[in-house]
Amino acid sequence: MKRAPTQKGRKKPASVDELRDICRQAGIKLTPQRLEIFKAISSAQDHPSAEILYERLKKRMPTISLDTIYRTLNTFEKLGLIKRVQLLNDQARFDADMESHHHFICTRCKKIIDFKWPDFDSTKLPENIKAFGKVYGQQAELRGICRQCLKKEESE
Repeated sequence: MKRAPTQKGRKKPASVDELRDICRQAGIKLTPQRLEIFKAISSAQDHPSAEILYERLKKRMPTISLDTIYRTLNTFEKLGLIKRVQLLNDQARFDADMESHHHFICTRCKKIIDFKWPDFDSTKLPENIKAFGKVYGQQAELRGICRQCLKKEESE
């Protein structure tokens, strides 16, 4: 697979036409499975894992395998179409929203909530960070207990 030009400047999830162009530029075939996985991840509001996508897709595509979904998500990540959200000690989740945003992760129910933080985005990094290497982006990840879990805890 040739690497497609970076999709870093793209904000919202790619359209199907953009997906076709990106796949063509990368020298990979846009199979029906890839197209359905792309549509499912692009329309998802909940940062699904590969397993969740598999459960959603196998109703429409009974022959799709979990392995195909894992490989396709990996390919989409390499092509800059999606981002991986890694939860500690849990399955990776995926996000097709390439616009700059951050995540609040509930440590109880594992819900991931997107939020904007312009002040963080414009913060100048400390000079000593250059010693680590080249920074391509910065993203805040906050962990805590979501409002729904707190309400549930109060009622118990």
